[in-house]
Amino acid sequence: MIDLSRNEEQLERTVERCRERNIVIPTFDQLKNPERIPEKIKDDLKSIDLWAVEPQNLFRITWKNAPQDRGGLYRELPNYMEIPKELTGIQARVIALVGKWFPTGAHKVGATFGCLVPPLVTGQFDPTRHKAVWPSTGNYCRGGAYDATLLACESIAILPEEMSQERFDWLKTVAGEIIATPGSESNVKEIYDKVWELRRERDDIFVFNQFSEFGNYLFHYDVTGQAMEEVLEKELGNDRYQGVCLTTGSAGTIACGDYMKQLYPTSKIAAGEALQCPTLLLNGYGAHRIEGIGDKHVPWIHNTRNTDMVIAIDDNDSMALMRLFNEPEGRRYLIEEIGISENFVLNLDLLGISSIANLLMCIKFAKYYELTSDDVVLTVFTDSMEMYQSRLKEATTRVGPYTREDAIRDYHRHLQGMKMDAMLELSYYERKRIHHLKYFTWIEQQMFELDELNRQWYEYDEYWSEIQQMTPKIDEQIVRFNEAVGLF
Repeated sequence: MIDLSRNEEQLERTVERCRERNIVIPTFDQLKNPERIPEKIKDDLKSIDLWAVEPQNLFRITWKNAPQDRGGLYRELPNYMEIPKELTGIQARVIALVGKWFPTGAHKVGATFGCLVPPLVTGQFDPTRHKAVWPSTGNYCRGGAYDATLLACESIAILPEEMSQERFDWLKTVAGEIIATPGSESNVKEIYDKVWELRRERDDIFVFNQFSEFGNYLFHYDVTGQAMEEVLEKELGNDRYQGVCLTTGSAGTIACGDYMKQLYPTSKIAAGEALQCPTLLLNGYGAHRIEGIGDKHVPWIHNTRNTDMVIAIDDNDSMALMRLFNEPEGRRYLIEEIGISENFVLNLDLLGISSIANLLMCIKFAKYYELTSDDVVLTVFTDSMEMYQSRLKEATTRVGPYTREDAIRDYHRHLQGMKMDAMLELSYYERKRIHHLKYFTWIEQQMFELDELNRQWYEYDEYWSEIQQMTPKIDEQIVRFNEAVGLF
């Protein structure tokens, strides 16, 4: 759960730090509805870069930023795009929220906000004393280090050593300490082991674990969920909303599916993972290359009882399409021979590697349920290719320049040739099997309470509803905190 108990002594120091740094904390309501953001903040933003480490950019942790790198304010609707049928090869409509236009270029900065703000505004986290620890497989620790820098607080970023070089290069500009743990995207336990080591050695750290902090879940249930609702209201018309497809890293983003299922009770939630590490599908393990997700465990905050399907994506498909979507010969083929509009193709760099996996999930989902042109599937493009240019260079070094023949093969094999393999429609007991996997990580290794694990399943409605209803309470604490800071 999200603890809102107050530490008044630490809170005084935190209030003073925010006063010194000119920091105002946005409410969840303002991030959903930017028209309620103070005009003074909006005036300041007109001259601030999207990625600038400036406190006003906390008010850009929203899906509604103007899609520009500097000086933008807000759109009426969230950033989103519809994928043309010529690309997907299916009749169903696929619509995706676009995460590139968050500060740091990834929607994970929203998860860090959700995890950081409750302990910040209640005084549990003291930026004048604590170092903020951000265990992550990539974008989360980037967002966390960004947030911490605004507070003049030293951060410790923990991520696997095999993540893209761009992540490490950018972290060096904001993080006080970077710890590279063994392995790749799927080596999450090694991250947790490092956190335990830090806890034993240091008494001045505060750990923000995206895999277990319900602030991550709540941000995406509330903010991302409403963003999906607004897009769907604009686009649905007489069509049918069928569900949301999302790869799971920390299982934060997939909380938007809970929100949407409450609005559309017959809709489904599909959780994705890499075929090379089929934890949900087969209790499996392995390494994979879909940067942006993490495996070999089930996150504490994953509402497994409300998940309807598991879809595994072969990382070879994602990596091949990364080149098709971004190499000049791939783009030329899509425009000149497939007939996709040049304007759309030039925006395919809005899809990072895990975003491509989310797109492939939608295609498999639509084929499985035999969806038609009257059906809509939603997903999220979590980040863009901005953090993966080194992967394109590595591919060229390994297999050579990308050619028209490569584009033909990749389009037909890795996109149009998507099959209904490695999919599992979850029964009650399949959901329970996945839920049981939490025991081995969270009870045995991380010392969480068994009673709470059982509550997640057996007191399902009460447990998850209590979390979902916490946004107004957190916003009250934020307003109270801002009043104490006294900048407005």
